[in-house]
Amino acid sequence: MSFNFDLIKGIKSPADIKRMSITELREAADQMRDAILYRTSLISGHVGSNLGDTEAVIALHYVFDAPKDKLVFDVSHQAFVHKMITGRVDGFINPDDFAKVGEYTVPSESPEYDLFYAGHTSPSISLCVGLAKARDLKGERHNVVAFIGDGALSGGEAMEGLNTAASLGSNFIVILNDNAMAIAPNTGGIYDGLRRLRETNGTAPDNLFKAFGFDYIYVAEGNNVEALIDAYRKVKDSDRPVVVHVNTQKGESYAPAERDREEWHYRMPFDIPTGDLLNISEAPDCDGALSAFLMEKGTTDPEALIVSSATPGVFGLGPKERERLGKHYLSVDIAEQTGVAAMAGAARAGAKVIYPVVGTFLQRAYDQLMEDWAMDPSPALLAVCETGIRGIPDETHLGFWDIPYIASIPEIVYLAPANVEEMKAMLEWGYSQREHKVAVRIPTFSYEHADYEVDTDYSDINRFKITRKGSQVAIIGAGDFYVQAMRTADLLAKSGITATVINPRFVSGVDNDMIRSLASGHKLVATLEDGSVEGGFGQRVAAAAGATGMKSLTFGIPKRFYDRYDADRLLDSLGLTPEAIASTIVAAL
Repeated sequence: MSFNFDLIKGIKSPADIKRMSITELREAADQMRDAILYRTSLISGHVGSNLGDTEAVIALHYVFDAPKDKLVFDVSHQAFVHKMITGRVDGFINPDDFAKVGEYTVPSESPEYDLFYAGHTSPSISLCVGLAKARDLKGERHNVVAFIGDGALSGGEAMEGLNTAASLGSNFIVILNDNAMAIAPNTGGIYDGLRRLRETNGTAPDNLFKAFGFDYIYVAEGNNVEALIDAYRKVKDSDRPVVVHVNTQKGESYAPAERDREEWHYRMPFDIPTGDLLNISEAPDCDGALSAFLMEKGTTDPEALIVSSATPGVFGLGPKERERLGKHYLSVDIAEQTGVAAMAGAARAGAKVIYPVVGTFLQRAYDQLMEDWAMDPSPALLAVCETGIRGIPDETHLGFWDIPYIASIPEIVYLAPANVEEMKAMLEWGYSQREHKVAVRIPTFSYEHADYEVDTDYSDINRFKITRKGSQVAIIGAGDFYVQAMRTADLLAKSGITATVINPRFVSGVDNDMIRSLASGHKLVATLEDGSVEGGFGQRVAAAAGATGMKSLTFGIPKRFYDRYDADRLLDSLGLTPEAIASTIVAAL
């Protein structure tokens, strides 16, 4: 399918947009939408929100004067048009340049225009509070604009930011891209209020923003560039906080995305004329097993409650599944803090709660994990997903940190299954037992199956499992990296070294008895983990091994931010292939 990018391919900065006529701006919007479809159809990406906010972002750069004016995008997967306008259009129309442009705002890509790394939700208003306060302290004059939407208003930090921004008493502009969606449709009182504002053309008396103390403008035609330019001009250089509420259509002008806005939030490579996926495959075994587990419990156990924070589709809970779950399903929107606290509250009241959550987003709820759940006696089950090196490869969404931050909290039993069968068994045990707070680390895209008899009872906390007996070297492979441990042992065997292989199952504690017993017949213990080595599982084992005089090696991912990496290449560069691990072990003996 061919596209005409003649108008936009020459855009190098916002100045090029400012020189365009209204007719040219409309044509630019059409070409930018085509560019979004072209790129995402080939390499996947966030489709719906970027198709929906095209005119809103074009008008933003047409009226405001970035980089003098400070523009901050929230959940910046909706900043594709911003990237095109600020000199990165080749990253959308030239396949050779796709890898140079990320999904989110990235200061290293464009220090002038991408002020912050903003892949997670709801920080834009708070970040802009700091920008505005510093501007006022220095006596400078420029606009500070937070562009928020696609569900981000439900995050608690957005409310905190609004509360503080309202008291600044100086220029502060919030542009709300209201497409009535996050990934799934928005729920809750905030969005009921926004719906009433949309239905009354912005005149409903229960206006959240006015209640905070903001001035307020409503733009009904959020895909009309002239209406947007007019609204933005009214608030530019204002001397007090103001909200511009823009009503947009997620998936605008692309029929498949308009028909199924949830499915088209993010799309794998697809055929543009039909919208059909190019590579249809069955869900990975672990994903399918988790979905089946959630649906089985939620539809058969009257005490079951499934909590979700804005990403139900990740766990196989589409609209039909959520309808089947009915009252046994609770959406808290993009609010993991509330998700954890609601889980703890429901568990205290006697519900059997399962909270499937993406590990990188669970970071927001560290305090609730500790204070509201771990310190409470009520059991519940966390399913921590998208973890490890084969999770999301963007530096803002890395799945490397879950073991250090979850395992650091007392009273949480964190289990890392090595295969699909073990994952099922751990979920079943975590759900049925009534003594412990249990989290299960869900492998990403794992098709591995057990080659040993999987236990069904994990009540003997921190008890590791020997799956192959040897001597000289013990290799402990946690979770996904158990397979690496087995392959490493096979390679060592070719060198005459018979290694003991251990599946720890638990990554929140250490089997000290086993470590002491290994010391009598092993010179070295090596740990392998699919996560951060600093603060991780292996360092706990190394501390225990050190007390016995046994050598230790810890293999994992060094602590740094990795961006847009290829998993296999990264494993190779970090020395985490079985060949590299075996070589390091031999050298250490």
